[in-house]
Amino acid sequence: MNISEVTERAIHVAGLYDQLNEQQRGRVWTTDDYMLGFVGDVGDLAKLVMADSGTRDADDLRARLGHELADCLYSVAVLAHRTGIDLAAEFDACMTMLTGYVQDQLD
Repeated sequence: MNISEVTERAIHVAGLYDQLNEQQRGRVWTTDDYMLGFVGDVGDLAKLVMADSGTRDADDLRARLGHELADCLYSVAVLAHRTGIDLAAEFDACMTMLTGYVQDQLD
């Protein structure tokens, strides 16, 4: 799955959540809500990475680590879409810049 496919799938799932939240709570998540959810996911991810390095305990570590990484990717894709950012283009530009920087440091 490429980054565009990831983004499309995340947007689709976010749309389903919009329907569910509207039905159950009378409102959809705002960009701020997605950001707060992302911060929570990053905290959960941090704990699992610590467990992966042996500084914390966690049951079913590999599955939970994969799930949290996917949760974070979902949030980033939705946040990019909802703020009008072309994630694929920005990722490509960022990697090009980082490649140039690191290559310059190595030379």
